[in-house]
Amino acid sequence: MPAGTIRYWAAAKAAAGTAEEPYDGATLAEALDAARERHPGELPQVLRRCSFLVDGDPVGARDHETVRLAEGGTVEVLPPFAGG
Repeated sequence: MPAGTIRYWAAAKAAAGTAEEPYDGATLAEALDAARERHPGELPQVLRRCSFLVDGDPVGARDHETVRLAEGGTVEVLPPFAGG
């Protein structure tokens, strides 16, 4: 199973209580499910509003079950940002 790093930004960082942590998962859905289990407080609600980058590429509207993760990869968790 691939392992890499999840990086949390802004409200996601606050909800997770950490800026980054390792993931183990073949898909984005698996990695996010594990993150929800580790941080059951506010993080599940925050993740519903977030966008994601996997190795620098936007996930967009793709089903998270279809987004494959690579060994040593990076998932960026980006909550909506206000301002401009």
